[in-house]
Amino acid sequence: MTARGTATGNPARRLLATVLGCEAIVIALAIPVAVAVLDVDGATAGLVCGGLAVVCLLMAGLLRFPWGIAAGTVLQVLVIATGFMVPTMFFLGALFGALWGTGIWMGRKAREAGAR
Repeated sequence: MTARGTATGNPARRLLATVLGCEAIVIALAIPVAVAVLDVDGATAGLVCGGLAVVCLLMAGLLRFPWGIAAGTVLQVLVIATGFMVPTMFFLGALFGALWGTGIWMGRKAREAGAR
């Protein structure tokens, strides 16, 4: 049985949720950059970046389910893909992906230490 309030007993769930929350802010801030600086259609930028920002916030709450971390990992790939619209998002997406991977790694290490 999993520990109460954690994703499959993952003690780093709060860290992962924080990464998703911060990521949602950064993705939302990419909308005006895409429209004003890079001449991307406002509806497209709003739909893609705004949609991903909302999904990030929803996923932060869904991390308590066993599939939440896997879905969050897919979401990281989608965020990196927004770099095709706003090239800076390649770097920022990779940065958040690294934070995501670090959070998963820390959760596993903490779970192993707690099992001893």
